[in-house]
Amino acid sequence: MTYIRLLLPLAAVYLLLTGNLEPINLLFGLAIGAGVTLLWRPRLGAGDWSYAPMSFLALAKYAGLLAVDVVRSGINVARVVLSPALPIQPGIIAIPSNARSELGTALSAHAITITPGEMVMEIDEQGVMYTHCLNATDSEAKAAEAQQVRVGMLERIFK
Repeated sequence: MTYIRLLLPLAAVYLLLTGNLEPINLLFGLAIGAGVTLLWRPRLGAGDWSYAPMSFLALAKYAGLLAVDVVRSGINVARVVLSPALPIQPGIIAIPSNARSELGTALSAHAITITPGEMVMEIDEQGVMYTHCLNATDSEAKAAEAQQVRVGMLERIFK
């Protein structure tokens, strides 16, 4: 019952955002709501929604941080590509996940991969993400700090 109480408002928000009330879009909204509900896996008792506002706030901050990282990295990659000297030092760096769950590790790897200039190539059993970078020296210095920020936000989202 808890899942349905979360699924229906999520589907309603989707329908409001799309403005399309055709039957196929209704089903698609329910599917998206179900997917988000299954990812979130709420452990809510009757009326225990106390952590939901903070979780949604952390999700908004995470999405904003990710958008800023993507734009900033895209500009940096464009500078590198357009530079006649092509100042790259490609390499593979190891970034420890430090996430408590596989979902946290996977979402961190996703955030790294959608950022231009970096791509997670492999994740080992201990959660270390082996990442290919266009400029390995710059990325290695910033990777641990950025990962700590991401993990902290993901833990607040998925309490």
